[in-house]
Parts: sequence; C-alpha cells; structure tokens
Amino acid sequence: MNNAPLRILIMTPEMVPFAKTGGLADVAGALPKALRALGHDVRVAMPRYSRIDPARFPLEVVVPAYTVPMDEHDVTAELLHTSVPAPGSDVPVYMIDNQHYYDRDGIYMYEDDADRFIFFCRATLEGIKRLGWQPDIIHCHDWHTAIVPNWLKTIYKNDPFYAHTACVFTIHNLAYQGIFGYRVLEIAGVDEYGFIAHPDMPHLNDVVDFMGRGIYYADIINTVSPTYASEILEPAFGEGLDPLLRDRRERLYGVLNGIDTDLQNPASDPYIAAHYDLNNLAGKRACKLDLQRDAGLPTSPGTVVIGAISRLADLKGFDLIEQIAEPLLRHNDVQLIILGTGDQRHLDRLNQLRGRFPEQVALFNTFKAQLAQKIYAGSDIFLMPSRVEPCGLGQMIALRYGTIPVVRETGGLADTVRDYEPATG
Repeated sequence: MNNAPLRILIMTPEMVPFAKTGGLADVAGALPKALRALGHDVRVAMPRYSRIDPARFPLEVVVPAYTVPMDEHDVTAELLHTSVPAPGSDVPVYMIDNQHYYDRDGIYMYEDDADRFIFFCRATLEGIKRLGWQPDIIHCHDWHTAIVPNWLKTIYKNDPFYAHTACVFTIHNLAYQGIFGYRVLEIAGVDEYGFIAHPDMPHLNDVVDFMGRGIYYADIINTVSPTYASEILEPAFGEGLDPLLRDRRERLYGVLNGIDTDLQNPASDPYIAAHYDLNNLAGKRACKLDLQRDAGLPTSPGTVVIGAISRLADLKGFDLIEQIAEPLLRHNDVQLIILGTGDQRHLDRLNQLRGRFPEQVALFNTFKAQLAQKIYAGSDIFLMPSRVEPCGLGQMIALRYGTIPVVRETGGLADTVRDYEPATG
C-alpha cells in the first residue's frame, strides 16, 4: 500500500473562520487541519464573499485576472490566497473573487445560485491549473460543488492536468440538493450529455439535480456518519435519491464528522465565565450561574439546566420538546434555555411556554456564537431530539464541555452518544 502524502483540494461553499451558516463551515475548518497533521498537502478553495474582511484576513492575489468559460462567453476571476493557522504549518485557502457573483450581503438564497456556484467550481479548477499545483484528490462538499465530479468525467476527462485526480463527494444533508432547470446544463457546458436518466427516479429526467450528479459521477461518496449512510439507502431518509444511492452503495461510506478540539475547549474558551477541564470541573459551576444570569433566570446551582441550540423545526424535534415541556417544567426543578431561529409556530409555542414558566424558560430567537458557547458550558444537559440528523456537531461539543447530551437515536447522534450503564460504568 502506498502511504505517500497526498495533495488534497477541499472545495466548500463555506468555512470557518471566513463564512458560516451551519455545521459544514465548522467541518471545512477542522478537517484540513487534521489531514495536514497526518502529513498531507491540503488546501481549501471557497468563494470570496464580500463579508470576508481583508483587514482581518489578508488576501494576496496569486493568479490575477483570468477567464472562466460560462455558457458561451468568458467571465473574469481572480484567485486570492490566505491561510488558517494549523499545527506544523498553516493551511492555504484559495478564494475565487468576482464582484458580480459574490459582492452581496449573504452567502446563499439568490436566484442565480446555480450560476454562482458553477462559476466558483470552474474558476477553481482553472485557477489551480494556472498555479500548477496538481491535486491527487478533490474533495467536494454538498450540492454547491457537485458539478466537479460531473466535469472530471466529461469536459475535463481528457485534460492531462486532471487525468489522475480522483473525486470524493461528501453529502452533509441530502435534503438540500440544488435543483434547477435545463438552462443550467448549458451554463455548465454539459448540455450535450443531457439529464441523468434513472428508471426508478423519473423526476431526474427533466431537472438538474446537482446532488444527484455528485452521487452519480464521484469516485467515492461519503456521508457524515455511518448510520446516516445506511439510512439514506431507504425511502424514508433518501429524499428521492435512494435508488441512485443503492446503485452506488459499493462506493458509499459513512465517516463521522469531528470538531476542532483546539477551538472547542472549555480550558481556553474566551466566551465562557470560567475555564475548566476533566481534572478540575469547578469552573463549570461558575459557567452555569453566568448562563442563568444571562438568561434572566434565578441563579440556582442545584437546578438542572437543559440547553438546546437549534433551528426551530419539526425535523429538529421541537414538536417533541413541546409535547413534554409542560409536565417536565411543572414537576421538576429544571430550567430550559433555547437558542435558535426557525418556524414561527414553534417560536409562538415556546413564547407561550415562557409566559407560563417565566422563571424556568428562556428563549433567544437569534444565533450568537458567544451565547452558544455559554450554553454548552453552563448547561447540565444538552437536548438534541432531531428526527433526522446526518451527523450533528452540537452533541460532540456538549460532550467536550462535560454536558450530557440527550438525543434521538438517529444518524450521527446514534453513532456518537452512548447510553450510560450505571451497573458497568
């Protein structure tokens, strides 16, 4: 077996500390550090969104204005370079710059998202060629980069630069597939190959499903936990793509996500009231009292604090919380602290609950990283009753902070949280 270091290009739509909407950004920030620690030459590519502050992250132009084919015309890109600190040596990060596509307030949810991410992917492949750094593996994340495995088997098939490049496609959440119309095939330059036809998935015969293309063309497909990898082979979790996944199950793997334990560390976390570790848990009590104060609840070391950080949605199990919350609060010395945004009906129900139990319930209808860390550190129990959870990072962070996760047995929650057996320890 050849154990020589690999050249790995990670392509992602988001990455901490530059841009984040969810767990994908955390994984994209932690994974390259871990791979680099194993001795591999890992580099990351992402779009240069306008929210990325050049004063905070110095950006150097490494490939000045170059042309990128889009449909029947060329669009100009620049390849910028920055880096993130990692043990041993920093991780290079390349950013694709184009004001038309990325000079906007947000990251996603624009009418031209298909064009924006096709451009990012094509500009990355063309920019890396101009750099002359030849990847052994391109690791693509979610639908935003799923056109890359498609291209490597079609328009780049005879390109000597990518002749020996393999492609791994990671599914972070199968529910978000990137579905567009035929015009997108023309923009991507693969219209001559047509739609993906599958006898058990007629819906793929007349739409462009980026996620489906990534699954169809990638050399290896992986999801973010072993249990989720098996769940998505069934219709209940397969989001309409389970027949295609079953066809490719020989190349489908489940690999657990991880967290950056240097960043997620109660011994050094700058956001929490007191530091602590496995050998000295005294600081956790101070964190609990600090959280109760911030939440506007009575400070009581003996009260059990249950924390939840989540999107307020049925898929995240909030209907299950609402069913049990009233008897739980009425008959137990507990406080419930929830941080998250989402469906208005869940927000209304939680606000009603807070009205009935003002000294036991706190609700923060927002997302603040500092407050999230306080909840991880200050809670006794971390609640994560998701109906579907491809992996989940919250339960891992809770474990890191000595907070007991209570979860549903699904996806990565089943793989990472073990029941405690008092008899055996």
